[in-house]
Amino acid sequence: MKLWLVMFAGGLLTYLTRLSFIALAGKVEFPAWLQRSLRYVPPAVLSAIIFPEILVHEGHLNLSFGNDRLIAGLLAALVGWKTRNMLLTIVVGMVSLLLLQAIRR
Repeated sequence: MKLWLVMFAGGLLTYLTRLSFIALAGKVEFPAWLQRSLRYVPPAVLSAIIFPEILVHEGHLNLSFGNDRLIAGLLAALVGWKTRNMLLTIVVGMVSLLLLQAIRR
């Protein structure tokens, strides 16, 4: 029962935090420094999710060319930088990872 209560409370707090910015967006003028700061939230969150998955293998930092995820991530980053096409970037990253894993097995 306590687990369900904790999960419900966590979900409710997450929902209310996100709702607060949406509900206040048209009614309250946020300071310029806050607006500038909020632009960095999506890249920071994505980096916190993606980089550990790419760089850490079995609990250790792996920067070698034997790291398939690192190579696929670098290829995807290059495609994203050159084309600015999100779908192509994702496809190149996924296909290159699958090919590298198939080759190395």
